[in-house]
Order: sequence, then structure tokens, then C-alpha cells
Amino acid sequence: MSTDTEAVKYKATDFKSSAEPRWCPGCEDYAILKAVQTAMAQIGRPSNEHAVVSGIGCSSRFPYYMGTYGFHTIHGRPLPVATGLKVSNPELAVWVVTGDGDGISIGGNHLMHALRRNTDMTILLFDNRIYGLTKGQYSPTSEKGKINKTAPYGTIEEPSDPLGLAVECGASFIAQISATYVKELVSVLVEAYNHKGTSFVHIYQNCYIYNNGAFDGFTERSIRDDNNIKVEHGKPLVFGEKSNKGLVMGYGKFDVVEFEPGNIPDNVIIYDETDLTLVRMISDMKFPEYPVPMGVVKRVALPTFDDAVHEQIESAKTKFAPDLEKLVSSGDTWDVK
Repeated sequence: MSTDTEAVKYKATDFKSSAEPRWCPGCEDYAILKAVQTAMAQIGRPSNEHAVVSGIGCSSRFPYYMGTYGFHTIHGRPLPVATGLKVSNPELAVWVVTGDGDGISIGGNHLMHALRRNTDMTILLFDNRIYGLTKGQYSPTSEKGKINKTAPYGTIEEPSDPLGLAVECGASFIAQISATYVKELVSVLVEAYNHKGTSFVHIYQNCYIYNNGAFDGFTERSIRDDNNIKVEHGKPLVFGEKSNKGLVMGYGKFDVVEFEPGNIPDNVIIYDETDLTLVRMISDMKFPEYPVPMGVVKRVALPTFDDAVHEQIESAKTKFAPDLEKLVSSGDTWDVK
């Protein structure tokens, strides 16, 4: 990490590469790219202290467009690469870019264990509910009944739930946001970076070519205030165009209540991002019965995998003086004591 005493002010353009982004016109990946570059500028570390690791998919072009270190890995495998990168270079800020197919289908096993291990890195999961790069096959998050190239009569599967998956895997930081909420997205990215441990950010990202309008029911500007709820630690769970609706505790679930604007009832829940009961209940909310949660859903302090690895190495060094030459020449059998 840079130790210059005089703070340097960075701009989003300081994190751009010379490569021209090549996504479809109108793709919301452009918005996420700008948000990540803006967030890095706000974080205040130079580009050579960041690394972006990706898998395969439209979103995984990301490293080419960032003026940072980058690693374009194979399908579903960015997370083990990113874990090794962070363990071997602890001072590096490691970002992982993946998609609903790359991260939840092909790479689902790696995602589960990355969240469980809690390596200090930030995972951005772009969710467009479709395989875009391979031209429109349904993905693990595609809506049930979705008609597409691999399900001409509609999908028959229940979709995966990225938010619920992160919760059940014990992720220490979980956030959810839409790519269309650029200001809020930048804020969430900075908070994710500042968290010590694995930060999981689920980003709704519309695919205009193969799944256009998948999120219009809760992201379209004219109706989103009634269909989103801002989740913020220490703040009441209220929503609505006039902030006149809220969540109260019912029998094993939330109930939605309405009230006069500016007169929030005492029983409207004050959100606590460390309360696992509330976290699970928020992740269980399904649209359209409930508004879609946006913001930081969970943030707790837990030991990190990378710190534990280095602590174990240092502990081993105190027991034995490292002598590689002696070890190599000691024969075919090594004793680990």
C-alpha cells in the first residue's frame, strides 16, 4: 500500500485502460465500469495497488478496460485465482468480476467456499438472468417460465437466489444494488472495499439484447420507489414514493404497513445489519409481495482466510528455522512436526 504522507487525489479516468470497452449499445456493464473506476478514485489508492480478476462472460471483459492489474481466468474459476493472489500479495486490493452463469452455475462451488473462507476481497456478481455472451440461454437466475433459446417453452426450474446464497454461506458483507442506481452503486462499492473480509455485491444488470426489461418491475424510474426498499443500518425500513410504507414484524415474516408521510409508527423496524434474523428475513423477501432490498444487507467482523494463512506460516517459523536446502536433500521422506 502506498505510504505517501501527502494524499493524492485520483480521478475515475486514472483507472481507465487504453482499450475501448466493447459491449452491446446500452449495456449496463458500461455503468458498472464507470462506477468501479469512480469508487477506486474515491478509495484513494493508485491503480497499481488494485487487481481485477474475472472469469468468462460479458462482464468478464472487465480487466481489459481497467488501468489496474488484471487477470482474465477460465470459466467459473476467478475466485480461487483471486484467493491465491490475495494470500500471496496481502497489500493488493483484489476485485472479482463474475456473472450469474460464471459465478453461480459453473463457479457456484467456488463462490460458496469463497464466501465461507472470508478472504479479504470484493466480489461483484453481475446478474442479468441470462447467458449473454453465448447468445441467450437461460442461467441459474432466470425467472421460472422464461422463454429463451434453451427453453423455447419456458424454464421449469426455480431460479437461484444470489442474496440468499450469500447469507446461507455466511458471507461477512452482503450488498445488493441495481446498475441503474449509479450514485448508490459507487457508495456500496466503497463500503465493500472498506470491509475487512469477503464483500459480496449482487448487481442487477439489464441485458438489452437477450433479456431486456428483466428488472423493470422494480427498477423503472416511475415505479421504483414503491418497489424498492433502501436497507441502511440504524435506519427505519420505509419505502414508497412518499416514504409512507414500512416493514413491521409479523408472525415469522414482515408485514407491510402504510402511514401518513413523516409519521413513521414506532413498530416499523430499525434495521440492524449485524442481526442475522433480520438479514435472513430481508433476503427471503420476494418481489412483488415485498419491495426489493437495495443497499448493505449484512456487515459483520469475522477472521479472514488470508490473515489466518499468514499467522499459521509465522507460527511455523517460530518452531523451525526454514532451511530449504536441508529439506530438499533430506531424502524421499519428510517429517512434518
